[in-house]
Amino acid sequence: MFNFIIKIIKDFPAYLWSGWGAIASILLFVAAWDMGNQVYGNLVLPSPTSTFATLSTMLQDDTVLKEINITIYRASVGFGISLLLGSVLGLLAGFFATASMMSRPIVTILVGMPPIAWIVLAMIWFGMGDTTVIFTVIVSSFPIIFVGALQGARTLDGDLKQMADSFKFPWYMKFMDVYFPHIFSYIFPALVSGLGMAWKIVVMAELLATSDGIGASLAVARSQLDTPTALALVTIMIGSLMFIEYIILEPMKKEVELWRN
Repeated sequence: MFNFIIKIIKDFPAYLWSGWGAIASILLFVAAWDMGNQVYGNLVLPSPTSTFATLSTMLQDDTVLKEINITIYRASVGFGISLLLGSVLGLLAGFFATASMMSRPIVTILVGMPPIAWIVLAMIWFGMGDTTVIFTVIVSSFPIIFVGALQGARTLDGDLKQMADSFKFPWYMKFMDVYFPHIFSYIFPALVSGLGMAWKIVVMAELLATSDGIGASLAVARSQLDTPTALALVTIMIGSLMFIEYIILEPMKKEVELWRN
């Protein structure tokens, strides 16, 4: 594991260099944003310059940083629990056909339930506070992770498993060289989707069920028609998610999926 982390660090500059296409698309988006500002005006769509100036001012405020930390904590706890439960239960369901069949209607119910309905139910069950937000994140992200893990386990190549058994690979070698790369290729996209879902749901739940966090700050900005602050908060949310996905998770994915090449 230590060598794996060292290799990711060494390959990181090359990974950054390969990201020019993504940077170009972001710049194109900002240009379209500025064009929209010129058409609709500052009240409807503040300019990127105004938004980033507001963002810079906000990030120097300890109160805003505290709100951001609260949201990150809730999203991390909720997503961490859903990742653990979804991965473990999904793998178990994938390896056992009966468990897979029994889990399908439950997953359908969880996927079909609108997040706003979970928020309302959680507010009735748990009141206004952290528990409501974390619970909503868990039930919204869990089915995505669960299905990814289930599909990864269900699609394992039987010939590879027989080969590993024939050569009497140690269990850790079977896991790291046969099972893990294949299962990870299914879990990783689910992880990214679940993370995006968690980050959106935590803000929605905070907006409705708490008095702190980014969601609550967004509700205040909405009530005051403070569009630059609202867009600055949205920029924080999107920037945080992109940092986690492209700077932390994507290099790990490239390293683990070298076998595809």
